[in-house]
Amino acid sequence: MSENMGWFTGKLVQLLLLTFVVASFTTMATPWDDKDPQEVEAILDKKFAEGKYSPKGADSCLMCHRKSPKVMALFDGVHGSDIQASPMADLQCEACHGPMGKHNRGGKEPMITFGSDSPVPAAKQNSVCMSCHNDDQRMAWEGNHHDNADVSCADCHQVHTRHDPIADRSTEVEVCTSCHTQQKADINKRSSHPLKWQQMVCTDCHNPHGSLSDANLKQMSVNENCYSCHAEKRGPKLWEHAPVTDNCATCHNPHGSVNEAMLNSKPPMLCQQCHASVGHTSNAVFGGKPNAFNAGQSCMNCHSQVHGSNHPSGKLLQR
Repeated sequence: MSENMGWFTGKLVQLLLLTFVVASFTTMATPWDDKDPQEVEAILDKKFAEGKYSPKGADSCLMCHRKSPKVMALFDGVHGSDIQASPMADLQCEACHGPMGKHNRGGKEPMITFGSDSPVPAAKQNSVCMSCHNDDQRMAWEGNHHDNADVSCADCHQVHTRHDPIADRSTEVEVCTSCHTQQKADINKRSSHPLKWQQMVCTDCHNPHGSLSDANLKQMSVNENCYSCHAEKRGPKLWEHAPVTDNCATCHNPHGSVNEAMLNSKPPMLCQQCHASVGHTSNAVFGGKPNAFNAGQSCMNCHSQVHGSNHPSGKLLQR
């Protein structure tokens, strides 16, 4: 009985020690957490100016950090490989985290850390990433929505991992909607694009690193973005519908709606925002017996070609 109890006690102690070690690495605080962020930034600027990099590169860092699963996971991904132009092929860990300086003497001198809990401003964090990732996909980063909101690359991307979740179509939408909560609600409404099934993802329409159009759209206008899939709606038409040629989002919410066809509101109310019942009696719309206004497709019972018509007699978009 005593032997069994001793064995059980030993296993319990091992389990508690393992839990403590894992917790210490996942919630590890840095010695400079209590320092003023501006002071940390000043120290880092000075270290970069001095440029005192370690002659042993990653080997110096791993003397202390090799026991951290999060640190070692770097070597599972592309940033930890020795392929050409990767950090490991250059200054290794210091290519991203800055010159070591005196950091290895007790770990009290700050290094660049990344993410929302870093004392380093998002712009400086991103400058490290952009020193390598400066291509035509990111040429419009400065001044775009994410840049203006002080979003850092590390808020969306994970480097110390084999697979970056936002680079995987099966998890991209989940990452984006962790911030874009209104869009998360919209894509779960009854009428929406199939983002919740990953048949579409956010980057099919948007460039999160910035673009020259509204809402970081990949095309130069909302309509051009829509036409890249909905080519049958592209004109020119013999008889055009003004809101269609202007902006698809005038009538549709591209992220989803409670109304059919992702309409912003239900006909005839949607139509009457522009067409104040001209040529029709509006009192039949509200209440009373079913009629052409409130039955079936409402206004589309007659004006079915709302996206435009090529029929010689289609002036009223009826054919």
